[in-house]
Amino acid sequence: MTVVSWGGAYQASQVNAYINPYVAAHPGLNVITDESSADAVARLRAMSEAGNVTWDLVDVVASDAMRLCDEGLAMPIDADTQLAPAPDGTPASQDFGNTLVSECFIPQIAYSTTFGYRTDMVPDGVAPPTDACAVFDTATYPGRRALERRPIGNMEWALLCDGVPYDEVYTTLETDEGVQRAFAMLDTIKADTVWWTAGAETPQLLADGEVFMGSTYNGRLFAAIAEQHQPIGMAWGYQMLDLDGWIIPEGLPADHLARVMDFVYFATDTQRLADQAAYISYGPARASSAPLVGNHATLGIPMGPHMPTDPANMTGAFLFNYTWWADHRDELDARFQAWLAQ
Repeated sequence: MTVVSWGGAYQASQVNAYINPYVAAHPGLNVITDESSADAVARLRAMSEAGNVTWDLVDVVASDAMRLCDEGLAMPIDADTQLAPAPDGTPASQDFGNTLVSECFIPQIAYSTTFGYRTDMVPDGVAPPTDACAVFDTATYPGRRALERRPIGNMEWALLCDGVPYDEVYTTLETDEGVQRAFAMLDTIKADTVWWTAGAETPQLLADGEVFMGSTYNGRLFAAIAEQHQPIGMAWGYQMLDLDGWIIPEGLPADHLARVMDFVYFATDTQRLADQAAYISYGPARASSAPLVGNHATLGIPMGPHMPTDPANMTGAFLFNYTWWADHRDELDARFQAWLAQ
C-alpha cells in the first residue's frame, strides 16, 4: 500500500499514530510512504492520463481534494457507511461536521500556515513580531524572509497587510486590480525572500539563521521549538487556517481499494485522530477526538495550547476559503509563477 503525504514531522506523526499500529495488526503488509503531496494534483493528472495510477492513498489540502474530485480523479466517500462512527454512536458525518468540504475528502486535521522568527535576531529595543504583517516590515525587522512558492496564503496576507478588510479579501482577488495590488505588496519583499516548496524548509532555514522570519505549518514550528529547542518564536496573528485529509484515487484495483478502505476506517477513527495530536500540534478533524487530546508522546507537555484552534492563538486568524481556491487555483498559480519569473 503506497501512502503519499508531506514528509517531515507531519508524515512522521501519521506513521506513529496510524501506520505503525495498523501494520502491527496486519503482519506482512508492506506500506510504502511517499512525500509527493505538494505535487499531488499534477502527478495524479499525469497518472490518470497514462492509465497507470500507482498511489493508493494521498494526503492533500481541502482545496486540492475539491479539484481532484471535480476532475474525477478522487473517489467519492459515504462517510456514514465507510468511516467509523464516534464511540457514542454518532455518525461520522455529524462527528466530522463542516470539515467534510467535499464528497471525496476524508478530513484528518485542522492546521494553519503561520510565521516563525529567530528570537535572537529581533533588533534590540524592538518588540518581537506577533503577526504575518511583520514579514512586510523590513525596516523594523531586517533580514531575509521565507515564503511558500505558491499564491495561497501569500496573496491573502499581502492584501490583509495592505489594509483590505477580512471580508473583502477574496472579492478583491477576483479583480485584476486586486491581484496586482497583492503582487505590488509582495514586490516590497521579493528581493529579500527565499521561496520554499516543502514544509520542512522554513524550520531548517530558521535553525541555520538563513532567514529572520518565514511561513510554514504550525506543527513544523512546534517541532523546531519544543522538540529541537531552536531559538524560534511563533507569530500567530493572521494564521491561515486550513484542513488536510485523505483522498482515494479513482480506479484502484479491487484488492488495493479494499485494503485502503480498511486502513482509512481505522486511521480516521476517534482515537487515531486524537493519537496523532500527541506527535504534532494539529487539531483533529473529529469533534469526538478533541477531548482525548492529551500530552505530547515524548515531551509530556499538554498539547492543547499548541493547537492552532486554541482560543489564545485564534486572534486575527483567517479562515482559508477552500471553494474559492478550488475555482481559481490554476489561474493564480500561473500568474504567480509568471510574477516570480519577472
